[in-house]
Amino acid sequence: MKATWEKIEKNQGVLTVEVEAEKVAVALDKAFKKVVAKVNVPGFRKGKVPRSMFEARFGVESLYQDALDIILPEAYSEAVEETKIEPVDRPEVDVQEMGKGQALKFTAKVTVKPEVTLGEYKGVEVEEKKAEVTEEDITAELNRLQQRHAELVVVEDGPAENGDMTSIDFEGFKDDVAFEGGKGENYSLELGSGSFIPGFEEQVVGMNVGESKDINVTFPEDYHSEELKGQPVIFKVTLNGLKRKNLPALDDEFAKDVSEFETLDEYKEDISKRLLTQKEQALKTEKENAVVEKVIAASEVEVPAVMIENQVSDMLNEFANRLQSQGMNLELYTQFTGQTEETLKNQMRPDAEKRVLGNLVLAAVSKAEGIEASEEELQEELEKMGKTYNRPVEEVRSIFTANGMLDQLQSEIVTRKTVDFLVANSKVTA
Repeated sequence: MKATWEKIEKNQGVLTVEVEAEKVAVALDKAFKKVVAKVNVPGFRKGKVPRSMFEARFGVESLYQDALDIILPEAYSEAVEETKIEPVDRPEVDVQEMGKGQALKFTAKVTVKPEVTLGEYKGVEVEEKKAEVTEEDITAELNRLQQRHAELVVVEDGPAENGDMTSIDFEGFKDDVAFEGGKGENYSLELGSGSFIPGFEEQVVGMNVGESKDINVTFPEDYHSEELKGQPVIFKVTLNGLKRKNLPALDDEFAKDVSEFETLDEYKEDISKRLLTQKEQALKTEKENAVVEKVIAASEVEVPAVMIENQVSDMLNEFANRLQSQGMNLELYTQFTGQTEETLKNQMRPDAEKRVLGNLVLAAVSKAEGIEASEEELQEELEKMGKTYNRPVEEVRSIFTANGMLDQLQSEIVTRKTVDFLVANSKVTA
């Protein structure tokens, strides 16, 4: 096989590939065996039609597509490896020549990983910050713990308040006609959570158990439904039940109930230590981000749009998986928030671009400095995962190998080492 690469503009080029006639013949044989098993020819059982008769009746061209499906993936992969390019998107393949007894010639228009021109990445100046824990920080953490350990008490009399957990029936109407997806029964809604369309929860505040009310809201202009976006609607709402948080007192008994400590003072001291550790870690991450951002700003790279869009899709899938783990799916989320998938993608796009830029620049730094992940470091990472998930390290490795993710894990190790390198070679300012 022969392969040549010609860059035509920016991050795009054309891969020209020629596959030997012998390999084409093998692929045509495989294609014939696949196709002939489905062909009915009078006087022959399925799969028993002679090749010569098949080609005379249907033409050898009828085998070309199946043969291409066999040849192209392997030939393209070999050509990529031979020319040492790094594609970031599916190629646009154009078959130039193909015939029985002939070589296959095809071109592939390919978008490749862009080149990075690094600026000064050593000696980057960053501000030094010291982690401190204040009384306000400790109080805020105790209040959060209060909320988490609060008892939900049924409220029979009195109006609903912000923060209450409600059980409601609702049905939405536009121009007196119920619209699809606008109905729910005994739905649990925490007032003030922002789960519903803007203006909905605020109008439930003040309702009493058993009360029904018409709630007027307007769907956002970017709502996913063309019929409802920007439209005023009425929700007929009934408050079936109401529960309110009863906060526990912040005393020694509270400390005993939620921790291993006997007194609230001891617990507050432990909280202070934990918050200090968290703040130190947050400042470490902030410093790393500051260094990386300055290195990115000093570098030159033109990112192909497809890389950003692929990253956006990955981020949307990550978000959908998080929703699923919380008992919700993306479709329900968009209905309740009035957002569309396109709106979410637009919100994610700036972060996606930063991620792609960061990955490209860090990869360029690691290449320039010869930073790699050793087998020992990879094994150590697998062992950590094994301990985390209580699985033998051999099983963890085989899972990563089977899913083709071992290279990705090595890449993550290299990225961490590269960030550590940049931070170690930065300069601290007061």
